[in-house]
Amino acid sequence: MNPSRIFSLRTPFQFEKAALEIFRIQAERNEVYKSYILQLGVNPEKVKSISQIPFLPIEFFKTHEVITRDQGPGTRGEIVFLSSGTTGMERSKHYVSDSSLYERSFRKCFELFYGDAKNYAILALLPSYYENKNSSLIYMMKELIMKSKNKHSAFYNHKDENIIRAIKTLLQKKNKVILFGVSFALLDCLPLEKGSRGGLIVIETGGMKGRNTPLHPLSRGEITREELHKTLCKKFGVKTIHSEYGMTELLSQAYSKGDGIFNCPPRMKVFVREVNDPFQFLPHGQTGALNIMDLANIHSCSFIATQDVGRTHKENSRNHRNKFGAGKFGTRFEVLGRLDNSDLRGCNLLAG
Repeated sequence: MNPSRIFSLRTPFQFEKAALEIFRIQAERNEVYKSYILQLGVNPEKVKSISQIPFLPIEFFKTHEVITRDQGPGTRGEIVFLSSGTTGMERSKHYVSDSSLYERSFRKCFELFYGDAKNYAILALLPSYYENKNSSLIYMMKELIMKSKNKHSAFYNHKDENIIRAIKTLLQKKNKVILFGVSFALLDCLPLEKGSRGGLIVIETGGMKGRNTPLHPLSRGEITREELHKTLCKKFGVKTIHSEYGMTELLSQAYSKGDGIFNCPPRMKVFVREVNDPFQFLPHGQTGALNIMDLANIHSCSFIATQDVGRTHKENSRNHRNKFGAGKFGTRFEVLGRLDNSDLRGCNLLAG
């Protein structure tokens, strides 16, 4: 499939047609996915709607090479992204045969929500991820910082006063600033002194990594997203905290602009499955485990059953139209935590 087609999707009909085509390709050329659906007894020729497409458990990215052959310039992968993790933890590997596809995907996601990166100064607080040289998040941020072209755009140490000085200088000069950080680094960062905070956007990407925080029944020890955002709003003097939802196994990202509801780009769709019956989908508003279709994953697998817990919301509500514009976005969803039997990971550990 021509990747350009993926980035031109606009309607549910176009999405379904493209998803079914990608499914048939991956059911034939992705040995891991092919074996999985064979074990399920699914005949790809009988799959006629996206509701019938099986989702590959995300754990396979830790134990197998999830690759769709003959779909790009590389065979085993031009680049391999590794998930974050503690010593001894088995890490997910995402083999991407064409890095330009990932670059195009995250740039278009960013532009969809925020416009051109060159219009911002982009400051990153990602200490734990920066140690992982194969992090897809670091790769994305390096490219966005480079595209920003602002001399203050860079990676910063969260305990260094230079980041606060940079933000103050930028805001005084009426620059638009995006502070993009892992949650614990934003919490540890020095507070921004009172003054003009207009033009500052703070985006958190989860990632408490088991730090000592108040217990919450769904998040295995992490503070809730509501508690985190309230603290960060006070620290940085902003009205809302934005969030980014992404992971090693996905090439697309969803963003929230402060209400805890993530919005997907048109090539990405989220379903909710019953926790005790992985083949039963739940309607909007009911809580279960998240299944994600990311059609940008044409070189690996576009249909992934994650270990995140959440729920979806109806699309194109009045609030959705007012904030983002009808027809621009796919599924609206929120993340409420992680399944109890899943491994701790660096991203998206916060409860909503």
